[in-house]
Amino acid sequence: MVVLLLAISAHEAAHAWMSYKFGDDTARLLGRITLNPVAHTDPIGTLLIPIASFVISHMSGPGVNIPLIGWGKPTPVNPLRWRNKDLANVMVSIAGILANLTIAFIALVVTKVLMRTGVFDDTTRMSGLGEPLWMLLTQTLLLNVSLAVFNLVPIPPLDGSKVLWTILPDSLKPAFEALERFGFLILLVAMQAGILNVIFRPVVRFVVFLLFL
Repeated sequence: MVVLLLAISAHEAAHAWMSYKFGDDTARLLGRITLNPVAHTDPIGTLLIPIASFVISHMSGPGVNIPLIGWGKPTPVNPLRWRNKDLANVMVSIAGILANLTIAFIALVVTKVLMRTGVFDDTTRMSGLGEPLWMLLTQTLLLNVSLAVFNLVPIPPLDGSKVLWTILPDSLKPAFEALERFGFLILLVAMQAGILNVIFRPVVRFVVFLLFL
């Protein structure tokens, strides 16, 4: 949860910062360009969904491990103040994803350096101070990659839905906007049905591959 809160805070702060760069200071004035998790905590996305993913993962039996996923309190933006609105909508939407991938990359580099220099080996990473440090770095890598992939899913209110809305023809936008009312329900059903596990299993394998490449 500590790693998840940092990942969500960086994600939402990146949205706020990118919106400010395109001319909208709404989020900045509300103090959202910060890593303080208090400013970004959402009851559903930051608390309910991570707890539900944890419970479902442990109820699904051996071999099923859904990473803790979630999102922060939506970052308020005013598209009317954006310069180049279509580009701004895409860039503001993916800014959080890019922030998570950046954190994941840093965690991967630090972990690989510690492995190559012998600080982490089969013994030290599972004993003493090596164990919590190994857990911190690997969970930072895994959760940030998972959060980035999760937010690419084009289901409201996730970031992928905003990118999809931008490229949809105008004739389909009203129907897609109507779907937003059921976004949370769709996500919960997808979790219960194991659909998200289908998405995250390759993500976990990819992260493990990167670590031991």
